[in-house]
Amino acid sequence: MAGVHYTLTPDGLETIQKRLNQLKQRGDNLQPLFADIGELLLLSHDERFRQQVSPDGEPWQPLSEHYRKRKPRHQDTILKLNDHLGRELNYIATGSDLFFGTPYEYGAIHQFGGTPEMPAGPAAIPARPWLGVSQEDVDAIHQMVADFLSDT
Repeated sequence: MAGVHYTLTPDGLETIQKRLNQLKQRGDNLQPLFADIGELLLLSHDERFRQQVSPDGEPWQPLSEHYRKRKPRHQDTILKLNDHLGRELNYIATGSDLFFGTPYEYGAIHQFGGTPEMPAGPAAIPARPWLGVSQEDVDAIHQMVADFLSDT
């Protein structure tokens, strides 16, 4: 998947990782679980785009006045020009992995911000974290994993 994606790692999520490893060892197909988690992430990211907040609930840094004035549409909406970034999130759920993200490479600059080595335009973009999981997402994923375990 080109663009930027989020990797759910065991850091802070040891219980989820332990349960998933138990399922893998048993040979269970995790694709249905990962597809459900992918759908959850689509919904939570859509809501955060509407609220214009990061996964931890922090509001995104406002647009610069200069950019807002020259923006052809959606002048008061952050990370939305043609609505590709928020609308075209997707996931791939396999029996052993879940990949979640956007096919657009520019998703990374919005997530992490520009750097001094970049040309003036992109370097001026502040980080506006939009991709990731909230504590509410983590809690829901814990419950989904628990439900999946109890059904197997």
